[in-house]
Amino acid sequence: MHPASPEPISPRSARVSAARRLAKRSFRGKERLFLAEGPQAVREAAGHADTLTDLFVTADAARRHADIVAEARSAGARIHLASDQVIEDVSTTVTPQGLVGICRFLDTPFEEILAARPRLVAVLAHVRDPGNAGTVLRCADAAGAEAVVLTDASVDLYNPKAVRASVGSLFHLPVAVGVPVERAVAGLKGAGVRILAADGAGDRDLDDELDRRTMGGPTAWVFGNEAWGLPEETRALADAVVRVPIHGRAESLNLATAAAVCLYASARAQRATGGCRTVTES
Repeated sequence: MHPASPEPISPRSARVSAARRLAKRSFRGKERLFLAEGPQAVREAAGHADTLTDLFVTADAARRHADIVAEARSAGARIHLASDQVIEDVSTTVTPQGLVGICRFLDTPFEEILAARPRLVAVLAHVRDPGNAGTVLRCADAAGAEAVVLTDASVDLYNPKAVRASVGSLFHLPVAVGVPVERAVAGLKGAGVRILAADGAGDRDLDDELDRRTMGGPTAWVFGNEAWGLPEETRALADAVVRVPIHGRAESLNLATAAAVCLYASARAQRATGGCRTVTES
């Protein structure tokens, strides 16, 4: 049983040192633990079964977010009363909000995602910016996607910036990591999913695809690098390479915006009358 009030923790505590090391990818991978910072992320972590192991919280934050602390305690997390200095040492943000959680890795085996016969998937191939990766994950969650796949050429899912940018969506849907893009595409095709590569130089227009009603079936969108898009060998794996039309004078859309447009277009098409059939139907 945890005490009603959290025990103060020393800045020299081994737990503080271990938490501080999780800012580095090598330590995250070794321990299979990552940081969740701020009330939104900690709340989501506490509500996700068997995920939150420890919570560092200042006295002020414990008063302001007593419900989150109580939920974390109910979830079995160790609660540590931390000074502002401890929070600053552990946190990776410029202005910490007084709560930092330690969480177990959440990634799902790719085979489990395929077995669930997903209808809408976001595949992040060659995405290197953690903020973009987290934002695309958030967009996928908002659009109702059933999974996200990060290829082995993409950024670490548990990078603190990616976790923050997901704004809790990391805890909402299955995410597979480290999957070679060729395997991701082959597996999804085998599960009856159409592969669409999003690329500004695509030979198909998103508006035209919607007008032709070709997007009502199970779909995976492949998104590429922020600066140079998708390499030719990745585009060649897709069933179609689709561009988001630019109707105004903007030179292009950034990755997260383009991903939101594409995912919502598929979600709308799938929810239309006679839209997405299950992959088990003939």
